[in-house]
Amino acid sequence: MKKNDPFKDFIKIIAKLRAPGGCPWDRKQTHQTLKPYLLEETYEVLEAIDTKKPDILKEELGDLLLQVVLHAQLASERKAFTMDDVADGISQKIIRRHPHVFGTTKVKNAEQVLTNWVAIKNEEKAEKQGKKPCVFDGIPKHFPALFENYKISKRVARMGFEWKKTTDVFNKVEEELNETKEAVRSGNKKHIKEELGDLLFTVANLCRVYEVNPEMALKQANKKFKKRFHKVEKQIEKEKIPLHKMTFKKWNQFWNIAKK
Repeated sequence: MKKNDPFKDFIKIIAKLRAPGGCPWDRKQTHQTLKPYLLEETYEVLEAIDTKKPDILKEELGDLLLQVVLHAQLASERKAFTMDDVADGISQKIIRRHPHVFGTTKVKNAEQVLTNWVAIKNEEKAEKQGKKPCVFDGIPKHFPALFENYKISKRVARMGFEWKKTTDVFNKVEEELNETKEAVRSGNKKHIKEELGDLLFTVANLCRVYEVNPEMALKQANKKFKKRFHKVEKQIEKEKIPLHKMTFKKWNQFWNIAKK
């Protein structure tokens, strides 16, 4: 008895949605129109991971896979590539970049694995482009700014452009903070924007030095703030205080209660 192949069946389902007589919504999609959905589904997978609930993660991974297969189907219709080509391409890449698993290379630790990975990746880029790759090649311009900063600083640190001591990073943060204060005193909005950018850039570097993803750290901080502020809202509602009568002292009092 022939076994079902869920993945191949799924590819056929998507192809039918795109075929004449299929779904009008799916048929009108392009790579460009699908971009927001790909991003949205990626963030929903991240949120599902945080729930630590396998069923939710399984569902969200399925939604993300839908976007991948849809893009492959669009390419297939133009005879550009197929889902099989995508799978084969990533398989070959993984084999190339893991010579310690699929070849004879020896490594001592995960750090050596990463070093080899970067070296092999640069060789691949040089071969494709016919020139030495730039250190920032491959960092998508659509990355959120904080995550882009994280990737940029990691790249240059690997090349040796790195702080000698972690205290140097804190000094740089203080330096940028003081420059921001000076810019605020000047009242020049363009200068303020520039200095705030430098300050954020340096704080994100501080995150990288301590192996903290700044995007994830800020996301966690946002979540914590919303949770605490929700408690403040409940306290205001409980005491029946109109918002226009809430003083800064009262806000601060409720906020400190929420923190505890």
